[in-house]
Amino acid sequence: MTIQEKQNKVIADFSALSQWEDRYRKIIDLGKSLPEMPESLKTEQNMVKGCQSQVWLSASLNEQGQMVLQGDSDALIVKGLVGLVLSVYSEVTPAEVLATPPEFLKALGFEGNLSPSRANGLHSMLKQIKLYATAFDYLLKTKK
Repeated sequence: MTIQEKQNKVIADFSALSQWEDRYRKIIDLGKSLPEMPESLKTEQNMVKGCQSQVWLSASLNEQGQMVLQGDSDALIVKGLVGLVLSVYSEVTPAEVLATPPEFLKALGFEGNLSPSRANGLHSMLKQIKLYATAFDYLLKTKK
């Protein structure tokens, strides 16, 4: 599935929920269903700078040249935001990450309905994913 298809699915899932309380519940559920991140990956190097709560993101490449992302947070709603971002950006190529803007955030109204600290943290997560994608894209291009 492409990033655009994943974004469209997220938009459809959240658009069905008209109340922000329901959307927050869905975000919390995403956090609860997020696979456990191994403690060995919760390092200073994987900590996302710019988040008020603790957030860790780790990235690797699979055999198909797709980014595999793992993440976690010590805050429930933020962990749900991590899950949301990973559902869109994991298991796609680095080039696709770099070429596809996060349109789903604006479409869902997250930019105006999250607290400023959560919105900053969300943007910091996206920035970190783009940095991983840039590094992996360069690595894949130099291997050819």
